[in-house]
Amino acid sequence: MHIAYVCTDPGIPVWGAKGASIHVQEMLRAFLKRDAKVTLLTPRTEGAPPSDLAGVELHPLPPAPKGDAESRARALLATNDTLANALDMLQPDLVYERHALMSCAAMEWAARNDRPGVLEVNAPLIAEQAAHRQLALPEQAETVAQRSTQAARLSCAVTEPVAQYVRDMGGTDVIVVPNAVNPARFPAPKPRPERPFTVGFLGSMKPWHGLNTLVQAFAQLRHVVPDARLLIVGDGPERAQIEVQVREYGLSGATEITGLLPAADVPSALARMDVGTAPYHAMEDFYFSPLKIYEYMAAALPVVTTHTGDLALLVTDNETGLITPPGDAYGLTQALAQLAADLPWAQAMGKAARAHVLAHHTWDATADHVLTRALDGKARAA
Repeated sequence: MHIAYVCTDPGIPVWGAKGASIHVQEMLRAFLKRDAKVTLLTPRTEGAPPSDLAGVELHPLPPAPKGDAESRARALLATNDTLANALDMLQPDLVYERHALMSCAAMEWAARNDRPGVLEVNAPLIAEQAAHRQLALPEQAETVAQRSTQAARLSCAVTEPVAQYVRDMGGTDVIVVPNAVNPARFPAPKPRPERPFTVGFLGSMKPWHGLNTLVQAFAQLRHVVPDARLLIVGDGPERAQIEVQVREYGLSGATEITGLLPAADVPSALARMDVGTAPYHAMEDFYFSPLKIYEYMAAALPVVTTHTGDLALLVTDNETGLITPPGDAYGLTQALAQLAADLPWAQAMGKAARAHVLAHHTWDATADHVLTRALDGKARAA
């Protein structure tokens, strides 16, 4: 089988280290394991692929121009013709696309040529762009999204709110496929070395991640656990503000911010933590499937997160982690203090978390499910 993987989003460097990049790489990896020929069509070709993805054929698309939002949007619209021509040349057996603004050619090409078209949707992109960046050509963006979702044979949404977004756009066969992990990246943890209790965060340091609450809670925790450490793995728009907050609380000597790490270095960073945190703020329309939580669990870390969205369905309170009210620094402090006071209990929850995610949320299982459904139940790998 020849699979064309399409990612036209100019914000996703496919060989990068951000969460979306890891998602792309893991699906490519899972497709290759099924003996598929895989061609990746993308405008972001910089960097070198991981060695085990060297077999992916790369078909570059025109990069989005720098400049004003409308010029970029029009360039993305123009890429549809280029993409359709590329698919005419490649003639794949199946087209798999990571949903992107202004992109509809991949799913329409698949429908027109009677090939399975799978649309992976990770967010309500139009609303997200309008809220957090600048949405140019909103009417065209809406029309193109409708064309793409209506042409797709199968749409895979990471959460139920995203699935509803796809249905509202006209998608018909829509399934929920959350994020996952690659067990090969997260070997069984070694015995914990003697070290201070370490609170961890992995992610892109965005406003909704609740890092300000985490730092406040950590400052309170230090009154109970004076040698506790805070390890933040990642980078992002909130970093400067968080660094100021860390200094104001006098936590600079107890806090480390690594910046963005290569994917290969993330498991060893998680191995330095005793708990993984995801202290999301309350949001009216929480639609995320946080990759960080799946990776915490794979690394056998208990997870402390909040009653936001459906996170309590992923993290079971007092079994695989602890659930606290969003925005509640005191509640977060109490949860962390409980774990620090009873490390065997914390480790038992981490072990249960790892067992759960490896049994129910792996990229290989995701690929099997998606391909089987897209191929009308006929698992073919020719």
